Amino acid sequence: MIDRAGLAEFLRRRRESLQPEDVGLPRGRRRRTSGLRREEVASLCHMSTDYYARLERERGPRPSEQMIASIAQGLHLSLDERDHLFRLAGHNPPARGAVSDHIGPGLLRILDRLADTPAEIVTELGETLRQSPLGVALTGDTTRYSGPARSRGYRWFTDPSTRELYAPEDHAFLSRMYVSGLRGILTLRGPDSRAAYLADLLLGQSEEFRTLWNEHEIGIRPSTVKRFVHPEVGALELNCQTLLDPEQAHLLLVYTAVPGSESHDKLQLLSVIGALASH
Repeated sequence: MIDRAGLAEFLRRRRESLQPEDVGLPRGRRRRTSGLRREEVASLCHMSTDYYARLERERGPRPSEQMIASIAQGLHLSLDERDHLFRLAGHNPPARGAVSDHIGPGLLRILDRLADTPAEIVTELGETLRQSPLGVALTGDTTRYSGPARSRGYRWFTDPSTRELYAPEDHAFLSRMYVSGLRGILTLRGPDSRAAYLADLLLGQSEEFRTLWNEHEIGIRPSTVKRFVHPEVGALELNCQTLLDPEQAHLLLVYTAVPGSESHDKLQLLSVIGALASH
C-alpha cells in the first residue's frame, strides 16, 4: 500500500535538502526557496510540475515503478533512499548491483560539473545511462536506444553506422576488445545474465563476432587514447579517464584533449556547435 503522507514528506525533505549546484543547475538571482523549486525537481525527473506537486500534497494517482525510478534519479538519491522511496510508493525496490540503472549520487555530482567536457556514465555492458552536453555533441544521444541495442558492443556488430565514429584503423582492435570484455562479464555474472543473453544474440547474428568469440581472448583493455571521426569537426584524439562505482558497476568516462593540440581546438568548436544545436 502507498504511504501518501510518508511519500509526500520524504519528497519535500529531499527537495529542500538539495541546492541547484548539487544537481548541475544555475542558482540564479532572487532565490527565496530553501532548496530546489518544485518545477526544478519536475524537470530533473522528466515529469510535469503539476504531477510532482500533487505527490507532495498527498494527491494524485499512485506513481508507477518507472515514475518512482525517475524521481529517485532526479533527486540524486542513494540506493538506500531509492529503496525507501519505492516502499513508500507501495512497490518492491529494484535489484541492486550490475543489473541496476540507478546512478549513484556521487557519479551524478561529478557529471553535473562536466558541462564543458565530453563525459558519459555507462554500465559494464556499455549501456549509456547519462551524458554531458558535450558528450552528446561528440557521440550523439546514445541514451535513446532500447533493448539489446542499448549496449555499444551489441551495436558494434549489428549496426554498421556505429563504426563510422571511430578511426578505421582501430576497428579490428575494438572488435576484439568488445568480444573479450563481454566474455569476461559473462564469466563473472553467469549463464543467466544479460551478458549471456547478448552473447547468444550476437552468436546468431554476426559472423565476425562468432569468429572472435571462438578465439577465447580475455583481458583486452581499452586504450587510454580514443580516436574519433566526427562528422562535423573531423578526426579527434582524446584521452579517456575512467571512474568506477563498484557498488553499481557503473563507469564514468571523461574525454579530454591535450591543451593546445588540434583536438583541443576541435573540442572547443564542438562545444559551440553543440550549444547551437540545443537551442
